[in-house]
Amino acid sequence: MSGGPTGGRDDTARGREDTARARDNAPSPSAARTGTVLAMLGVAAFSLTFPGTAWALTGLGPWSVTTCRVVLAALIAGGALAALRVPVPDRRHWPGLLVVAAGVVVGFPLLTTLALQTSTTAHAAVVVGLLPLTTAALSAVRTGVRPSRTFWAAALAGAAVVIAFALQQSGGAPTTGDLYLFAALPVCAAGYAEGGRLAGHMPGWQVIGWALVGCLPLALAGAVLAVSAEDVHLGGRAVAGLLWLAVGSQFVGMVVWYRGMAAIGVTRASQLQLAQPLLTLVWSVLLLGEKLTPAAPIAAVAVLVCIGVTQRARVPAARTVRTPAAGRAPGPTAADRIPETADRAPETADRIPEAASRVPKAGGPESSPGGSKPGQPAIDWPQGSHCPPADRRSRIWRRP
Repeated sequence: MSGGPTGGRDDTARGREDTARARDNAPSPSAARTGTVLAMLGVAAFSLTFPGTAWALTGLGPWSVTTCRVVLAALIAGGALAALRVPVPDRRHWPGLLVVAAGVVVGFPLLTTLALQTSTTAHAAVVVGLLPLTTAALSAVRTGVRPSRTFWAAALAGAAVVIAFALQQSGGAPTTGDLYLFAALPVCAAGYAEGGRLAGHMPGWQVIGWALVGCLPLALAGAVLAVSAEDVHLGGRAVAGLLWLAVGSQFVGMVVWYRGMAAIGVTRASQLQLAQPLLTLVWSVLLLGEKLTPAAPIAAVAVLVCIGVTQRARVPAARTVRTPAAGRAPGPTAADRIPETADRAPETADRIPEAASRVPKAGGPESSPGGSKPGQPAIDWPQGSHCPPADRRSRIWRRP
């Protein structure tokens, strides 16, 4: 006979396990390590963006650099999507892909390229120091995740160290390029936050791939106009810088970056970017010949400490939202329904006389086993009914 007390306890335990799994959405240690490595590789790729832009500007104008890098990256991404026969994303994902395209494909590259016409790469590092904090703030608003105070304190401290160091490197004097740099902050942060969210629904390379493909028609027309209007005298450095921007920063870097964010979360991954300004300064010395002050090692150690604190600070995992089937409204979980069913037991018990009147008389083949007295049929509640079998009220005896 179904519906015994053991089955009720199993249902209750199963409901509690489902609730615990839904509440605990944190990545496993191995997934967290892999995600951290991927995010760090993305940061390393992005740290070469400003030096690569400086190289590309030696032979191209700012509009030509921005549009040509998008066209080249979009061709690579489109070829990969076509070769693997990746289906077109659902319509519900396209608004998010448009935010990614506007933020990290067009907006941030264009604004920073315009800024680097008058600013050095060291001065542009101020923006990268503020970008992790901006990304974390927008992600908290977008996803509802609320990091702890320790996390915010460490993030603010790291951003302050990077800003102070970069300002000291550039002399602390604001330039015309600062307007472009600070305008690029919320634009890029929105693209990072939305891309990290979409990477939880599709692979990270498909997120940036479809964003690039969506921009291809506009970028192709813009590249034709920009190349015809601006002076173009390509050299070895200009070509190398443009290729890195298209392949390394715009596509490969974004692929590993979004995969890392999907594994460890947007907020944690964004704080790894605190190391990006210092890496950019190192590349500036090695590739562009810029001089670096002795304060760099001190700032590097301070930033690494802040990164360690943010990685260990408590960041709640985003809740998993299950989409209900078409035509059905979302309902409570199994664990949430248990108290509700227990409260319904008296209401169900009031309807027992009606059910008992339809039960065959005692002594027949359908009379209840298990020690029931003659003339007293047992009403056995099936498993999954509104009254749990574990409840004592699940077995009610009524005389006919």
